[in-house]
Amino acid sequence: MHAPTVTQRVVPARGRRVNMAAVLKHISGNTLAQQVLVPITLLLLMAVIPFQMVHGIDCFKCVSMNGANKACDDPFHNNYSAAILESPCMGGRKGRDGLFPATSCIKIAGYYDDTGETITVRGCALDSGTLTTDTEIIRMSHCGRFYYDDRYVHGCLQSCNDADACNGAPRGSSTPWLILLAVIGSLLGSSSSSSSATLQPSRWFEPVNDS
Repeated sequence: MHAPTVTQRVVPARGRRVNMAAVLKHISGNTLAQQVLVPITLLLLMAVIPFQMVHGIDCFKCVSMNGANKACDDPFHNNYSAAILESPCMGGRKGRDGLFPATSCIKIAGYYDDTGETITVRGCALDSGTLTTDTEIIRMSHCGRFYYDDRYVHGCLQSCNDADACNGAPRGSSTPWLILLAVIGSLLGSSSSSSSATLQPSRWFEPVNDS
């Protein structure tokens, strides 16, 4: 036995070397990329891109200042009253005149930073297509301090588009993402079981002739 020279092949233990052709073939035909990554990409695009349906969305529309409109405040009693349910709900669009079918319902609950007055707003909006989230109310779902109607508000701004009249009961906008995560988890599970048959690392090595 002699030490390998720079011209000799260094092989793994048990006299086998890596079959790079088999490895490259597995990578190029990886079922993980085909069965998981492509569907996940499509699902993410469907979740992020706001689809504007022709018929719009129905939303509750009301405003309550300092609890003056009990029908608008929480706890909200969802009786689908024609007085506060707009079907379809229409909203304005930046840089455009008139009203357009909304794509999301919104709810604002909090108090004004300067006066301490409480405010509850239920309504609807649509994405105007601008590039920044600070100008699109339906992209700003969060709790904290935000700018609304030229004043700072402490509270929660929530948007939803998964059902008509979804701005009734207190809620967030995480339902579509929870559904997306469930689908991704299902895809990962099915992919791992189906790819186990094709994932054969033993074929990545070939015996080396020591002679």
